[in-house]
This record gives sequence, C-alpha cells and structure tokens, in this order.
Amino acid sequence: MDAAAENPDPIRGAAKGDSPVPLSVLDLAPVGAEITPSDALETTTELARSTEQWGFHRFWVAEHHGMPGIASSAPAVVIAHLAAATSTLRLGSGGVMLPNHAPLVVAEQFGTLQALHPGRIDLGIGRAPGTDQATARALRRTTGPLSADDFPQQLGELISFLGGEFPIDHPYADVHSVPHGDTPPIWLLGSSGFSAQVAGALGLPFAFAHHFSAQNTLPALDLYRQSFQPSTVLDEPYALIGVQTIAADTDEEALHLARPIALSMLRLRRGNPGRLPSPAEAAAYEYSELERGFVDNWLADAVYGSPETVRAELDELRERTGADELMLTANVYDRAAKLRSFELVAKAYRLR
Repeated sequence: MDAAAENPDPIRGAAKGDSPVPLSVLDLAPVGAEITPSDALETTTELARSTEQWGFHRFWVAEHHGMPGIASSAPAVVIAHLAAATSTLRLGSGGVMLPNHAPLVVAEQFGTLQALHPGRIDLGIGRAPGTDQATARALRRTTGPLSADDFPQQLGELISFLGGEFPIDHPYADVHSVPHGDTPPIWLLGSSGFSAQVAGALGLPFAFAHHFSAQNTLPALDLYRQSFQPSTVLDEPYALIGVQTIAADTDEEALHLARPIALSMLRLRRGNPGRLPSPAEAAAYEYSELERGFVDNWLADAVYGSPETVRAELDELRERTGADELMLTANVYDRAAKLRSFELVAKAYRLR
C-alpha cells in the first residue's frame, strides 16, 4: 500500500499509537569532526528508513549553504534519494529557500519528484537565504542588494507554475512547468510573524521553527490562526512546529548528547558555523558567563531526557501551542545514539 492510499489527505497526518498528533522528522544531515558528508547523508538515509518502520508520518530535509556542518544543501536531490530508499514515508523540504531559486526551477524539481513518487512529496518553502550574503549572491547570480521583499511575488509565481494557471496577460502565461500533474502540497515555513500571516492569508499549512525561535512560537501561531482564510487547500488552519528532541535511556545521557548541539548553535549565532562538535569537545569547552547563559537558554527550549521525560515535555508543548503536528529534529553526533533517540520516542508513543 502506498502513502497516498494509506493517508488520502496530503497535509493532515493521522495520529498513531498514543500520540495525540502526528509525529514527524526534520533532518539536517550534520557533518562532524570525524563525520564526512557521505557519512552524514548515509545516516540521514538510515534514519529515514528507520523512522518509516517506527511509524513517523513525514521526513523533511533542510536547505543550508556554505555551512561545513550541514550536508543538506540540495533538498530535491536528497529527497529523491530518500524516496527511492523508502516506500510509504512522506518526504519533503523543510524547506526550499525560494529567494535562492527561480520559481520555475523549483516547480519542475518538485513536479518531477511528485511524478516519480506520487502522493509522497511535500514542498516546504522559506524566505530566508539560509546562508551568508556572499553565498546568497552566488546562488542568485546577482551583485545587487539582497532582499526578501520579492518573496510574495515569487511565491505567487511558484503556485501558478505548479497549478498551471497564470492570468492571460501575465508575462509567463505561455510558460509551463514540466512535468505537470498532481501538485505537491505547499507549506510555508517561518520563524517570525511574516510567513505566518502569508500562510494564513493564502490558506496554506504553516510550519514554525520552534527549535531555534521558541520565543516567537506562540505569537506566530496566533497570527497564523487569526489571519487564516479558508482555501481550496485547507478549510481550517494546520500548524506544525519543529522541536529539538533528544531521547536517551536517562536524562543525564540525553543532556550529554544535547550539549554538542547547543555548542554548535552558539557558534552559529556568533557567526562562526562549523562542523558539529563531538560530546567530548562540548564537555571540554570552556564557556564564558555569557556563553553559558546562551547554552542554558537553548537547552531550556529543547526537549531532552528519558523517554518518559521527553513524552511529558512534548505533550505539554503540544498542549500549550495547540500544534497540529510535531516535527522532531535531533542533530546528535553519534549515528547509533541518533537512531536510538527516535526509536525511544516512537516506543514512548507506541507509534507501531
């Protein structure tokens, strides 16, 4: 049975086991000091296969450029590989950073993916460059000023290319996205209120990056719900939130696995992104008082601990936010520990 037959609604997932909402996965294919890009993508592939077996609903990969610690710079390529390695799991982008690409190219890439794997593809769209300014200029082939102001126009073009309909007087009225057919569902991604309002106004599903903008989660979700207009896509709002989630046999072990991710985020916020540090490197790092405060705040927004602790915190977060779906991400350094983390969550909710 394929994914489309198992769940005919391409957006709303079915909750499984004891989970009140669908549980999904976001992966960044993290590269570490002793982890090559090939190793990272192999782990991503193994994780996709495993989470399909464990009962997770969808699996997204992110787009980042110029970051030595992340191997997922080409989401469409990675999605094609993962779709060939799985059979029922929904796969998508979390997300494609639209300002980096011509809308027609994105429409054709994801139209191709949908044709190859009908009913299994999601197209998550973001408006940030996902990189530094110089790399963004190289991606866009421009020396002009960079801005996200054109995002609504680009999004409109993408929707029209996928839907096959432009106004008759539009410059692209005679331009067609090929292959064209069943359209993958479009999600808007965001970490602030702008995309929340756009998603609401267009009646699209919304995915919020709680895992790195937790202070904005409730305001953004409120804006999304307040601005929501029913559409041919959705009758009512559907909000997913990304959550940094690390499970281990004990709370102490989970904290040990979480600290390297916190150090990696610290370096990113300081403008010095690098490879994911190992647990040993994170343990040996000498934090300043200011750095310690950042790490403590980051850990306070993450969910980590034993299966019982993780389930309790995820349930509380879902209740507090009213999220319709939780998308878990865990940039755990060790492959076995990373797989174990998601397996423990699946068992805690009896997804299978």
